[in-house]
Amino acid sequence: MSDTPPERVRVTGPPRRPTTPRRAGTGEIDAGTPVGAIYMGSLLREQGWLAVRILVLLTATVGILPLAFHVFPDLAAVRLGGVPLSWLLIGFLVYPWLVVLGWRYVRAAEANERDFAALVEEVER
Repeated sequence: MSDTPPERVRVTGPPRRPTTPRRAGTGEIDAGTPVGAIYMGSLLREQGWLAVRILVLLTATVGILPLAFHVFPDLAAVRLGGVPLSWLLIGFLVYPWLVVLGWRYVRAAEANERDFAALVEEVER
């Protein structure tokens, strides 16, 4: 047996291609020009406002529940089908509401991105 370790061999796969083609009209953004910065700033600002609106809605609906049970202690005694109302609201009904809010957020974010892409393509023409 030889005391030298075997030569290391690098194993690679086939060359990779981008999975999504580069979109037309993104030259200003890709180049990092001031106009591209304005475009990206407007998209990020709109997406940020969307997130704020969803969070305000979440806080106004789910975040207020513990306060409601604290301010109105008689609600804690209410039972529906033998289950306390607080358990039903906080433990079960919150989750479908979170799914609805998440679905709404994704749909609105995608719509913002489509509008942004249409704007960039229109300006480039």
